[in-house]
Amino acid sequence: MVTIKNIGFIGLGNMGVPMATNLVNAGFSVQVYNRNAQKAKDFQQTVDIQVADTVASLVSTSDVIITMLSNDAAVQEVYGNLFAAGAGKASIYIDMSTVSPETTRQLAATAAEKGISYLDAPVSGSVKPATERQLIIMVGGDAAAFDQVQPVFAALGKSSTLLGASGAGNIAKLAINLFLGITIQGLSEAVVFAAKNGISAEDLLPLINNGPIGSGITKLKTSNIVNEDYTPAFALKLLKKDIGLAEAMGMDTPTGKALSATLIDAVEKGLGDDDMVAIHRYLTKFIS
Repeated sequence: MVTIKNIGFIGLGNMGVPMATNLVNAGFSVQVYNRNAQKAKDFQQTVDIQVADTVASLVSTSDVIITMLSNDAAVQEVYGNLFAAGAGKASIYIDMSTVSPETTRQLAATAAEKGISYLDAPVSGSVKPATERQLIIMVGGDAAAFDQVQPVFAALGKSSTLLGASGAGNIAKLAINLFLGITIQGLSEAVVFAAKNGISAEDLLPLINNGPIGSGITKLKTSNIVNEDYTPAFALKLLKKDIGLAEAMGMDTPTGKALSATLIDAVEKGLGDDDMVAIHRYLTKFIS
């Protein structure tokens, strides 16, 4: 049984910062490593964390290691360094990034050879839910390891569910992001259609949000659309990456393919660093 006190955390992006902060607030001792060392040092000025100079240092002092990274390549690079660092205290690695199930299965197999349990635990929710500990955590991997890290997951989200073997969490996350993207595209198309026919976003969106088709995401993104605020909580390029992963796994449904085409073109037209709701900006600027 692992006694979890010291957590190593790698990845201080939009999601990683509030997640690491919540771990500290929950009473864990948190040491971070970030490929951009200055970002880790800046974070240390605001939160009571330690900063590891090397991956090997992080491994040697952590009971559990969590990664929250942007894509498969980053995950593979970081775990290559973790595995190369050799044996340390940590016997459970948790990757909370959104990556392909194949990447997860490969890394889980390498971890098992080294006596390490590897959980894929991507999350549903962006910066605001991460800050408010309202993430939904979907997990693949060993049941015993999942049980051991429940206090960690409780510090990060409102629920955690073990869905099956390695990669199961990734599959669930890709399915959810497919639905998320379809929802944002549908919402954006409705707003654009209404605007072309004399109904403003300010008037239309309350009707959507107060009716049966309204949802948490339509309400969350209303102010972004009305104010044309595309500050990224979840960047459009990351949604494109996730839908591409789903396509690689066989997603070939009509609406999903249409969403993929939108995202590819929007990124090519320079909107990749905007929030995913910039689908509305893309439709307004380039299509309608």
